[in-house]
Amino acid sequence: MLEMNQLAVERYEAWLADPSIDAATREELAALRGNDKEIEDRFYRELEFGTGGLRGVMGAGTNRLNVYTVGKATQGLANWTLGKSSAPSVVIAHDSRNNSPEFALDAALVLAANGVTAYLFKALRPTPQLSFAVRELGATSGVVITASHNPPEYNGYKAYGSDGCQLVPADAEEVIGAIQAVTAFDQVKRMSREEAEAKGLLKWLGEEEDRDYIRTVAAQSLNSELLKGGLGRDLTIVYTPLHGAGNMPVREVLAEAGLSNVHIVPEQEQPDGYFSTVKSPNPEERDAFALAIKLGQEIGADIIVGTDPDCDRMGAVVRNNEGEFVVLTGNQSGAIMVNYLLGTLKERGQMPSNGVIVKTIVTSEMGADIAVSYGAEVVNTLTGFKYIGEQMTQYEQNGNRTFLFGYEESYGYLAGTYARDKDAVVASLLICEAAAYYKRQGKTLYDVLLELYAQHGYYLEHLESRTLKGVDGVQQIAGIMQDWRSKPPVEIAGVRVATVLDYLPGLDGLPSENVLKYMLEDGSWFCLRPSGTEPKIKVYFAVRSQSLSMAKDAIGKLTAAVMERVDSKA
Repeated sequence: MLEMNQLAVERYEAWLADPSIDAATREELAALRGNDKEIEDRFYRELEFGTGGLRGVMGAGTNRLNVYTVGKATQGLANWTLGKSSAPSVVIAHDSRNNSPEFALDAALVLAANGVTAYLFKALRPTPQLSFAVRELGATSGVVITASHNPPEYNGYKAYGSDGCQLVPADAEEVIGAIQAVTAFDQVKRMSREEAEAKGLLKWLGEEEDRDYIRTVAAQSLNSELLKGGLGRDLTIVYTPLHGAGNMPVREVLAEAGLSNVHIVPEQEQPDGYFSTVKSPNPEERDAFALAIKLGQEIGADIIVGTDPDCDRMGAVVRNNEGEFVVLTGNQSGAIMVNYLLGTLKERGQMPSNGVIVKTIVTSEMGADIAVSYGAEVVNTLTGFKYIGEQMTQYEQNGNRTFLFGYEESYGYLAGTYARDKDAVVASLLICEAAAYYKRQGKTLYDVLLELYAQHGYYLEHLESRTLKGVDGVQQIAGIMQDWRSKPPVEIAGVRVATVLDYLPGLDGLPSENVLKYMLEDGSWFCLRPSGTEPKIKVYFAVRSQSLSMAKDAIGKLTAAVMERVDSKA
């Protein structure tokens, strides 16, 4: 600990003495003298690429996101792209977070100074549109400034390859190496906006690119003719963008497909980097839907949909049999969409013989069972949509499989091959279209979910996470993983452990990942995984039982037993 503290102090003093650091930043840092804990937290490490690139609290320091860490990352990315193409280009987008426009422009000017053409969106855009644009423009790489659904003090920097997919491990390692080779801030080149525009190295994207994206996403509709014929008016939808980038694209795609009865939550319609109406802009949490549910109750909504700030995650709220609004889990929404998509294709005789559904290892097996029942293959990947995107690119190159749908339990979904990242715009379209389709049959999506349970088994999933910040938190998380890895349980909650899957050495042809998954004899499982984007350890649970009450009882016991041991080491 003392050695790491000393390193933090040395970095802190180096920033104060660096003539390339602006006066305001030096003033912010000077005010920290005497606050050893804060200095250590800001400087004990440099932000590293995880499952979503760089992500951290904004502010001064090596362990913070600021123009210097963004600039260094972009200089490294520029050097990498120059080695990939004789005429490199990078597409850049950003969400509604504070400083996102400034970070995006700064990244563009660093790229321009290195002779890399930067295509920059004029205003906030969804992350999946960035993926789409990289592919459409034939760019070498892409960058999106976002911290997804993290709290307001966070921001982030995601990097993409030429296929529109977030950097997979091999490419990420190359970029990380290029970033680490930038050892001083005066090595970061910057060009003025005026010069970059004059030289054609800064090009602005806008309405034309928007129209292409909207048309492409709307084309994923399975029942557009029926929707436009009146089915789309029958469904009452409440939508909230949670102050993020989804407002216009989601509304436009729904309208294009024929879903016209859409009501926007007015308090959450406009971009707001403070996300002032919610504790967290996370469509996984019921609290984020409080205003939307209130509006839904007032107008008698059939379904409520919400998207996170960069519009790559979608959450849905539906009425249960008592008429109360309930938030569907990511696994439940995914299972419903798999059933609707494959059922429709099967009914029309359009189900490809080599169709495949791709999901992650911590995603419920319910959607997999549904997919298999329709004759589709199921492929598992590590956590992170980039691994799903990587599979899609391989299918496109090999022609051996037809991608139908990809999803993960954390509310990320994609239908269609126009992008290589999860897309809350297309997910909003499909979940609403499914709701309209089943409503015509006299069913709610909750009714459909119960039917799927009765057919495939009562699956329940649960996620627990523990936030452990700072250098101490890093060590605690490492200690928890080491404890479970070195002393795997023989049984848990009275059920024997059948198999231990350790993904750290690489497993089933997947890359190395610090993940442990324990398969129990009754078919249930739990999985421990440190987050790649936040100072958290996540623990996933899944059970399958003969009734909903039995499933609830089983997952409660499993969660309690596992978390007692986890918390004893936290």
